[in-house]
Amino acid sequence: MRQRLAELRGPTTTPHPLDARALAALAANPGCRRRALLDGAGVDKLALAQALGAPGSFGQSQFAHQRGNTFEARAKADGGEALMRLLYERLRDGSPAPEPGTTAVPDLTAFGPQGRTARTALALREATEAKGWALLDHPMVSLDIAGSPAFLEPDAVVVHPDGSWTVVEIKSFPMVDGSADPAKVGAAARQAAVYALALERVAAQAHARVRHEVLLVCPKDFSNLPTAELVDVRKQLAVTRRQLTRLTRIEEIAAALPEDLTFDLRLSDDGRTVTRPVDELMAAVEAVDAAYAPECLSACELAVHCRARCRAAGGVESLGRGVRGELGGLTTVEAVLAAALGEAEAEAEGVHGTDSLAPTTGDPAVDALRRAAALRAEALGAVRAPAEEAVCR
Repeated sequence: MRQRLAELRGPTTTPHPLDARALAALAANPGCRRRALLDGAGVDKLALAQALGAPGSFGQSQFAHQRGNTFEARAKADGGEALMRLLYERLRDGSPAPEPGTTAVPDLTAFGPQGRTARTALALREATEAKGWALLDHPMVSLDIAGSPAFLEPDAVVVHPDGSWTVVEIKSFPMVDGSADPAKVGAAARQAAVYALALERVAAQAHARVRHEVLLVCPKDFSNLPTAELVDVRKQLAVTRRQLTRLTRIEEIAAALPEDLTFDLRLSDDGRTVTRPVDELMAAVEAVDAAYAPECLSACELAVHCRARCRAAGGVESLGRGVRGELGGLTTVEAVLAAALGEAEAEAEGVHGTDSLAPTTGDPAVDALRRAAALRAEALGAVRAPAEEAVCR
């Protein structure tokens, strides 16, 4: 399978890492086989979107990335003493306070993601057995996604004296008067839930437990001083666990594709210029089914391309999941208009009054569309009549 995935992304292409943010977005849209395959194969979706001529403004700016790194370094300064103090103040669970200079900060240096994952698991077991406070800075854990391993790197993980573990998520958006932007907090909670899910397997082997509350660290008000709040991620954990189990295994998706299909960009010697024809890339991408929704625009690099293809095909998915669910078997805008115009044609033939608003087809979606069209025609007629009378006068 690893050989097949290498062929899909290109034999000389370095696999693009799959992070927790991408996993959270993938779990939010488990029906997208295209994203599952591209992420599992390690394809650089941003480079692929640019080669297709549909780049999206996705991801952090360089300034925001630098600001986040600066704030994270400040929050972890002095061996993480400020971070440990914030966690202790928010917990209030009767555990002993971490004394300055007593928090263990194990070295997690190792070669490659597999080596770092093994070193993290060993450090977590040793810290749990020591029954003291420990801070793991940028540990690495793995999570199986549809048959393909993903290596994840939380900002930090704290080991408590009672053997429990807390995920620490550090963000650069401000927390004003103890509250922050709900959308950004929700995204951080989903990302932290992925880390907690990956840690659960390691915790089971170490006879420990992962706490369902994560520590969200943000700048206080409009300063650069760190503050924190505990965020309960039990709901996000349950949703992420359920959605990831719904993902079709990558082996099944790859088995349904032609053997010679590949997403290789065939970069030139400079490592930037794409030499593969666009029509070949387009055919390769379209060979894998996608499940587009407007929410993809803030979560997937290929969303602009998928939106353009969905609109070109007249798919109702471009109107949102809610509309798509209400329309039932009507999958195209053309079919929706045809269903609505069926009642409009009856209006044109002289059928008026409340009888024209009664269901006639037995299909709830079609009946609702025809009632809406009839009401619209009746309302426009009521408005048009006084206007015409005024013109005559």
